[in-house]
Amino acid sequence: MAQAYEASQAFARPSGILIVDDHDLVRLGLRALIASQTSQAGTAIQVFEVKTLAAAIEVCEANRTAIDLVFLDLELSDSTGLSGLATFKAVHPQVMVVVLSGESDGPTIKGALQLGAAAYLRKTSDLTEVIAFIRSRGLLSNAHGPSPQIAEAQPLAVPATGLSSRQTQILGLVLQGMSNREISETACLAEGTIKNHLSSILLHFGVRSRAHLISLLR
Repeated sequence: MAQAYEASQAFARPSGILIVDDHDLVRLGLRALIASQTSQAGTAIQVFEVKTLAAAIEVCEANRTAIDLVFLDLELSDSTGLSGLATFKAVHPQVMVVVLSGESDGPTIKGALQLGAAAYLRKTSDLTEVIAFIRSRGLLSNAHGPSPQIAEAQPLAVPATGLSSRQTQILGLVLQGMSNREISETACLAEGTIKNHLSSILLHFGVRSRAHLISLLR
């Protein structure tokens, strides 16, 4: 993964995470990986999802005590570049924002950190590295209960619709490269049950192999 850039100030650990991205697969991939990570750690973190800056501001306002961390794409249908970050931080200065962007120029990175972003991560084909970075900062170790809770800020568009919470967890583990046996041990399910869930997931995404599924979502 490309280098990550961090702000120097300290932030509290989040109890809820909001993913702001207009690409369905990016949101689904992050949600699945967060769910699998929190499940393994025995934590409970709500995950909200929206496609626009306006929706992000509205959802944070409605869930002021629940959302502490936001993954923000800089290129959305209703905002472009650093203006979206500036607008969001002006309304919700207390919320930690991690920028996810394809831009890698110095002024954009510096500007994001100056506007209050906790970190600037370049988008990568391997979302597990994004989660690894966030997890290494202790942001996914805030225990609030026995299992992860997924909350949708708005109905998910295809292809996310139709996956159960268990299938979402299994998908996240698949994206981490785990075998069926490893997933079985992690999720405390029979290997045959894992195979059945995986077959349903493959059918859901219209792919015929595990490799094709991983290629599609990474």
